[in-house]
Amino acid sequence: MTNDRVIISTSNTLEAIGLRDVLNTVFGIATHIAGNDFFINFSQATEPGLFFIDIETLMANLSFFLPRKNKTIVVTIGNKDVEDIQTLNINASENDIINRLNHILEVAKKDEKSNEALSSREIEVLRLIASGKINKEIALELNISINTVLTHRKNITSKLGIKSVSGLTFYAMMNGII
Repeated sequence: MTNDRVIISTSNTLEAIGLRDVLNTVFGIATHIAGNDFFINFSQATEPGLFFIDIETLMANLSFFLPRKNKTIVVTIGNKDVEDIQTLNINASENDIINRLNHILEVAKKDEKSNEALSSREIEVLRLIASGKINKEIALELNISINTVLTHRKNITSKLGIKSVSGLTFYAMMNGII
Protein backbone atom coordinates (compact mmCIF):
# COMPACT_ATOMS: atom_id res chain seq x y z
CA MET A 1 0.00 0.00 0.00
CA THR A 2 1.27 3.47 -0.81
CA ASN A 3 -0.58 4.77 2.19
CA ASP A 4 0.61 2.33 4.84
CA ARG A 5 -1.17 4.18 7.63
CA VAL A 6 -3.73 2.10 9.47
CA ILE A 7 -6.33 3.25 11.97
CA ILE A 8 -7.39 0.83 14.73
CA SER A 9 -10.51 1.64 16.73
CA THR A 10 -11.83 -1.03 19.08
CA SER A 11 -13.39 -0.86 22.53
CA ASN A 12 -10.74 -3.32 23.79
CA THR A 13 -7.50 -1.37 24.24
CA LEU A 14 -5.36 -4.48 24.74
CA GLU A 15 -6.73 -5.95 21.50
CA ALA A 16 -5.88 -2.72 19.67
CA ILE A 17 -2.36 -2.64 21.10
CA GLY A 18 -1.76 -6.27 20.09
CA LEU A 19 -3.03 -5.67 16.55
CA ARG A 20 -0.89 -2.54 16.28
CA ASP A 21 2.15 -4.54 17.42
CA VAL A 22 1.59 -7.31 14.86
CA LEU A 23 1.02 -4.84 12.01
CA ASN A 24 4.10 -2.87 12.98
CA THR A 25 6.58 -5.68 13.71
CA VAL A 26 5.50 -8.30 11.16
CA PHE A 27 4.41 -6.04 8.28
CA GLY A 28 6.20 -2.74 9.06
CA ILE A 29 2.98 -0.75 8.86
CA ALA A 30 2.50 2.48 10.82
CA THR A 31 -0.68 2.36 12.88
CA HIS A 32 -2.67 4.74 15.02
CA ILE A 33 -5.15 3.73 17.71
CA ALA A 34 -8.11 6.10 17.58
CA GLY A 35 -11.26 6.74 19.55
CA ASN A 36 -14.72 7.40 18.09
CA ASP A 37 -14.01 11.15 17.98
CA PHE A 38 -11.53 10.42 15.16
CA PHE A 39 -14.39 9.63 12.77
CA ILE A 40 -16.24 12.82 13.67
CA ASN A 41 -13.22 15.05 12.98
CA PHE A 42 -11.97 12.99 10.02
CA SER A 43 -10.20 14.74 7.14
CA GLN A 44 -10.01 13.03 3.74
CA ALA A 45 -6.58 14.58 3.25
CA THR A 46 -5.25 12.04 5.76
CA GLU A 47 -7.21 9.04 4.45
CA PRO A 48 -5.61 5.88 5.90
CA GLY A 49 -4.99 2.75 3.87
CA LEU A 50 -7.11 0.54 6.19
CA PHE A 51 -9.43 0.74 9.17
CA PHE A 52 -9.53 -2.07 11.77
CA ILE A 53 -12.64 -1.63 13.90
CA ASP A 54 -14.95 -3.61 16.14
CA ILE A 55 -18.64 -4.14 15.41
CA GLU A 56 -19.66 -1.41 17.89
CA THR A 57 -17.52 1.18 16.07
CA LEU A 58 -18.96 0.02 12.74
CA MET A 59 -22.54 0.40 13.94
CA ALA A 60 -21.89 3.78 15.61
CA ASN A 61 -20.26 5.16 12.44
CA LEU A 62 -22.06 3.24 9.69
CA SER A 63 -22.39 6.23 7.35
CA PHE A 64 -18.62 6.75 7.60
CA PHE A 65 -17.65 3.13 6.90
CA LEU A 66 -20.16 2.12 4.20
CA PRO A 67 -18.40 4.11 1.47
CA ARG A 68 -15.09 2.67 2.75
CA LYS A 69 -16.13 -1.00 2.87
CA ASN A 70 -13.11 -2.05 0.84
CA LYS A 71 -10.79 -0.41 3.42
CA THR A 72 -12.62 -1.64 6.52
CA ILE A 73 -11.84 -4.80 8.50
CA VAL A 74 -14.09 -5.74 11.41
CA VAL A 75 -12.26 -7.38 14.31
CA THR A 76 -14.49 -10.21 15.57
CA ILE A 77 -14.48 -12.80 18.32
CA GLY A 78 -14.97 -16.11 16.58
CA ASN A 79 -15.88 -16.61 12.95
CA LYS A 80 -18.68 -14.07 12.69
CA ASP A 81 -19.46 -12.78 9.23
CA VAL A 82 -20.21 -9.15 8.54
CA GLU A 83 -21.94 -8.74 5.19
CA ASP A 84 -19.64 -7.39 2.44
CA ILE A 85 -16.93 -6.38 4.93
CA GLN A 86 -13.75 -8.32 5.65
CA THR A 87 -13.30 -9.70 9.16
CA LEU A 88 -10.39 -10.73 11.37
CA ASN A 89 -10.98 -13.35 14.08
CA ILE A 90 -8.88 -12.35 17.09
CA ASN A 91 -9.38 -15.75 18.72
CA ALA A 92 -7.49 -17.51 15.90
CA SER A 93 -3.93 -18.77 16.31
CA GLU A 94 -1.04 -16.38 15.77
CA ASN A 95 -0.20 -18.03 12.43
CA ASP A 96 -3.82 -17.82 11.26
CA ILE A 97 -4.01 -14.13 12.22
CA ILE A 98 -0.76 -13.33 10.39
CA ASN A 99 -1.92 -15.28 7.31
CA ARG A 100 -5.28 -13.49 7.37
CA LEU A 101 -3.57 -10.10 7.73
CA ASN A 102 -1.28 -10.96 4.82
CA HIS A 103 -4.35 -11.77 2.70
CA ILE A 104 -6.09 -8.53 3.77
CA LEU A 105 -3.02 -6.46 2.85
CA GLU A 106 -2.73 -8.17 -0.56
CA VAL A 107 -6.39 -7.38 -1.30
CA ALA A 108 -5.81 -3.75 -0.21
CA LYS A 109 -2.85 -3.47 -2.61
CA LYS A 110 -4.96 -4.77 -5.50
CA ASP A 111 -7.77 -2.33 -4.66
CA GLU A 112 -5.30 0.53 -4.47
CA LYS A 113 -3.82 -0.35 -7.86
CA SER A 114 -7.28 -0.29 -9.46
CA ASN A 115 -7.83 3.18 -7.95
CA GLU A 116 -4.40 4.32 -9.17
CA ALA A 117 -5.64 3.81 -12.70
CA LEU A 118 -7.37 7.19 -12.38
CA SER A 119 -5.35 10.40 -12.23
CA SER A 120 -6.02 12.84 -9.41
CA ARG A 121 -7.90 15.13 -11.84
CA GLU A 122 -10.01 12.20 -13.08
CA ILE A 123 -10.87 11.39 -9.46
CA GLU A 124 -11.94 15.04 -8.95
CA VAL A 125 -14.12 14.86 -12.06
CA LEU A 126 -15.57 11.51 -10.94
CA ARG A 127 -16.37 12.97 -7.50
CA LEU A 128 -18.27 15.83 -9.15
CA ILE A 129 -20.07 13.48 -11.56
CA ALA A 130 -21.13 11.33 -8.63
CA SER A 131 -22.38 14.39 -6.76
CA GLY A 132 -24.78 15.08 -9.65
CA LYS A 133 -23.00 17.91 -11.46
CA ILE A 134 -23.34 18.28 -15.22
CA ASN A 135 -20.38 18.90 -17.55
CA LYS A 136 -20.79 22.68 -17.56
CA GLU A 137 -20.87 22.82 -13.73
CA ILE A 138 -17.79 20.59 -13.52
CA ALA A 139 -15.93 22.82 -16.00
CA LEU A 140 -16.80 25.94 -14.00
CA GLU A 141 -15.88 24.41 -10.66
CA LEU A 142 -12.52 23.04 -11.86
CA ASN A 143 -11.82 26.04 -14.11
CA ILE A 144 -11.34 23.87 -17.21
CA SER A 145 -13.10 23.74 -20.58
CA ILE A 146 -16.11 21.56 -21.28
CA ASN A 147 -13.99 19.68 -23.86
CA THR A 148 -11.47 18.85 -21.12
CA VAL A 149 -14.32 17.59 -18.91
CA LEU A 150 -15.53 15.40 -21.78
CA THR A 151 -12.00 14.05 -22.28
CA HIS A 152 -11.73 13.21 -18.57
CA ARG A 153 -15.15 11.50 -18.65
CA LYS A 154 -14.11 9.47 -21.71
CA ASN A 155 -10.87 8.41 -19.97
CA ILE A 156 -12.72 7.51 -16.75
CA THR A 157 -15.30 5.37 -18.54
CA SER A 158 -12.65 3.62 -20.61
CA LYS A 159 -10.39 2.91 -17.61
CA LEU A 160 -13.21 1.68 -15.37
CA GLY A 161 -15.39 0.12 -18.05
CA ILE A 162 -18.42 1.91 -16.55
CA LYS A 163 -20.54 4.09 -18.83
CA SER A 164 -23.58 5.17 -16.81
CA VAL A 165 -23.64 7.99 -14.26
CA SER A 166 -25.31 5.66 -11.76
CA GLY A 167 -22.54 3.09 -12.27
CA LEU A 168 -19.85 5.75 -11.81
CA THR A 169 -21.63 7.02 -8.70
CA PHE A 170 -21.77 3.51 -7.26
CA TYR A 171 -18.06 3.00 -8.04
CA ALA A 172 -17.21 6.31 -6.36
CA MET A 173 -19.20 5.34 -3.24
CA MET A 174 -17.69 1.86 -3.00
CA ASN A 175 -14.16 3.21 -3.36
CA GLY A 176 -14.44 6.07 -0.87
CA ILE A 177 -14.21 8.78 -3.52
CA ILE A 178 -17.43 10.37 -2.25
